[in-house]
Amino acid sequence: MDENNRTDREILSKGIRQMAVCLLLMFLGPFMLHIAFSNQEKSLYIPILIVAATLCASAIYFLFKGLNTIMDSIFKNKKK
Repeated sequence: MDENNRTDREILSKGIRQMAVCLLLMFLGPFMLHIAFSNQEKSLYIPILIVAATLCASAIYFLFKGLNTIMDSIFKNKKK
């Protein structure tokens, strides 16, 4: 097997860390949305809703960024 076609483990571990952050945000975002929608009469409804929407959008961002990083570690051709 050619040395240039091996998986870069440092980049792979970075991608796995990004996916772990994504997993955390995937649970935290909808949980906060549920809290916001169940307390619509409270004064903190809008700020909690904004934070929850930001967490959900961040989860999507980290999902694509993590997958892209993992794919780069596996398939990117490294020239030395």
